[in-house]
Amino acid sequence: MIPLAAQRVALADAARRIAARGLVIGTAGNLSVRAGDLIAVSPTGCVLGELTADDVPVIDLTGAVVAGSLAPTSETALHTRIYRETGALAVAHAHAPASIAVACTHEELPVLHYAQSLGLGGAVRVAPFASFGTEELAAAVVEALAGRGAALLANHGSVAVGASIEQACERLELLEWCADLYARAVALGTPRPLTEAQQAEVAAVAAARNYGTTQAL
Repeated sequence: MIPLAAQRVALADAARRIAARGLVIGTAGNLSVRAGDLIAVSPTGCVLGELTADDVPVIDLTGAVVAGSLAPTSETALHTRIYRETGALAVAHAHAPASIAVACTHEELPVLHYAQSLGLGGAVRVAPFASFGTEELAAAVVEALAGRGAALLANHGSVAVGASIEQACERLELLEWCADLYARAVALGTPRPLTEAQQAEVAAVAAARNYGTTQAL
């Protein structure tokens, strides 16, 4: 029996969800979930909108295949390095258009809306370009993720991490929303990013009010 049964189901569900929301098209993108020293990861060349749990291979932290009949994503080095060097338990990578547009033109995505500060940790850095599947790209992304829930990849796409695949995908979707918002703001005029002080104030208010959580009367 292939290990990580629950994680493989969650990963396949998440893959179909982000495909339905337009964050990935066809085979462009990959997801993974860590449990202990094992990782459930999307297979290379898979259409994420059609992924099933049975398609999902399991690898270890070196990238070696432990179980499954399909080869893991070509971005295996990216996923394993993030797990080895951060506390992430899930990784989501996509080629969403607004995120790519920012990653083709900027060194970071500034904070225009407090949702970015609260959900992603502040301005999102752009990792310098390196070919997909390389350790060079993996190292650059890990550096860009420091203190953040997501990073952009120059002329490539976006990566988000989380404590679950659901959280990683929510952050991926938030990043795309923030990138689209920024593009719209630039089209209208000169954006006014939130200052560090304003972001700190919002964080304090959010903590005091348990912002983002359902609360009984």
